[in-house]
Amino acid sequence: MSPAVARAAVIGGGPAGLMAAERLSAHGVQVDVFDAMPSVGRKFLMAGRGGLNLTHSEPAAPFLARYGERAPNVAPWLRALDADGLREWTHGLGIQTFVGSSGRVFPQEMKAAPLLRAWLARLRASGVRLHMRHRWLGWPAGSQPGAGALRFHTPEGERLHAADAVVLALGGGSWAKLGSDGAWVDGLQAHGVAVAPLRPANCGFDVVWSDHFRERYAGQPVKSVAMACETAAGRTPARQGEFVVSETGIEGSLVYALSAPLRDRIDSQGHAIALLDLAPDWSQEKVMAAVTHPRGSRSMSSHLQSRLGLTGVKAGLLRECATAEDFRDPEHLGLRIKALPLRLIRARPMDEAISTAGGVSFDSLDSGLMLRGVAGVFCAGEMLDWEAPTGGYLLTACMASGVIAAAGVLEFLRSTGRVPVDA
Repeated sequence: MSPAVARAAVIGGGPAGLMAAERLSAHGVQVDVFDAMPSVGRKFLMAGRGGLNLTHSEPAAPFLARYGERAPNVAPWLRALDADGLREWTHGLGIQTFVGSSGRVFPQEMKAAPLLRAWLARLRASGVRLHMRHRWLGWPAGSQPGAGALRFHTPEGERLHAADAVVLALGGGSWAKLGSDGAWVDGLQAHGVAVAPLRPANCGFDVVWSDHFRERYAGQPVKSVAMACETAAGRTPARQGEFVVSETGIEGSLVYALSAPLRDRIDSQGHAIALLDLAPDWSQEKVMAAVTHPRGSRSMSSHLQSRLGLTGVKAGLLRECATAEDFRDPEHLGLRIKALPLRLIRARPMDEAISTAGGVSFDSLDSGLMLRGVAGVFCAGEMLDWEAPTGGYLLTACMASGVIAAAGVLEFLRSTGRVPVDA
């Protein structure tokens, strides 16, 4: 008599959970995916509205460096599924990709929906079962956490589901309306799992604008600028790009790229200083020569427009952040144009953030992403304690962590002799 087929429950229908489900199903495991929302992949679809950024084409070393202090933890994931591997996987779904001018990788149609449809069709064809509107409630009262019975709230009331292994892919704490609400934190902590506090990542920041500046410039993009951050260890390398002035502060791709050091500086000091280079293509010497050039009867604003092309919102930022003394001294003003201090007072609320930092501590996990002391329960995706900037790095690592968690489940099932697994 052949052993029964192993059963795995994947809780969370985002990219990490679906990737784990795919890998497990390919090795003969019966997979049930549970999600609290009416459909899977909602945050994935929302992120792809402006063009789904799958991954990035930069070389492996700088790619890995994007994960900051968590790079050593993420490195094994990327060995299992790197940017090239993710592109090949996408092509296997019949979705072609291309590299944009920024090095970012997109589906040919720039849309998330066709990829998700093809993926779900392949998952269903392999026998993966999807259970929507199933919110995980933890384990039955009095039982120890682990593989076995799981509690779910469903439209028909509470239900139990038995599994030989569990993959938790519950997301972080941003975009709660799409399912990532961080509600899992208290439950895991109650069972002794170490969880670093969730914090906003890839987020905007609040600035105390003057009424004049806010009324005139809110909503306007600030293009062709560079930004750095003052930290306890010194100034971060400047990044060039663009951001948007909002009613409350600043947001946009350049801000997101520096959101981690800016947020950490606010947490430690109560505020952060973002240093803006309003003329990143000009050397300090060239700017100084332009500003100190005799201006005759022209106003300083006209002079800066004529010599530097500094107009609109950039000129407004200079007026907003430089002092009256700076404007009286051309040399001071030349320095400010290349390093204009913008004081940030707080990160925007976590639910407005693109992603979150914090989550299940790596000290609570083994190399296969199984919770230590909780046999048969694995974690994947954004619910782990790592972060990355936008640009394809988040999605790549989420999906790669799903591969690692699936491999951990297969090893666990082999070690317990629960099923014959072709792995």
